[in-house]
Amino acid sequence: MTPVIPDVLQESCATRRALERLAAKWRVLVIYALLAGPQRHAGLRRRLPGITQKVLTETLRGVEADGLVERRVLKDSAPQHVEYALTGLGMTLREPLAAICAWAAAHAEDPDAPGDRGLPAAPAL
Repeated sequence: MTPVIPDVLQESCATRRALERLAAKWRVLVIYALLAGPQRHAGLRRRLPGITQKVLTETLRGVEADGLVERRVLKDSAPQHVEYALTGLGMTLREPLAAICAWAAAHAEDPDAPGDRGLPAAPAL
């Protein structure tokens, strides 16, 4: 059976819309970090060096709006405690991310890579 390859150049393509949502710099990294389990905002900031508090908050709101992450309030009274976890839909990204990591690891030392810089090896999911 020949796989159906979507026309991602068409604006109406579901694959294109998914790629546009996931292509934001920090989204995949936040999802990757949450594959380890629910985490609080501060824990995610420690796991994602270079991300600002503002960008992490915006990214979490975006992936929550897309149904990939859920925000759980652990303590209502001040100071409020909140954690973030992948939804069932978010967990379905485990295999595609593992495939990308495997591809990157397999081509880390690719002699056909432009210049002398191959892709860095990625940790296993």
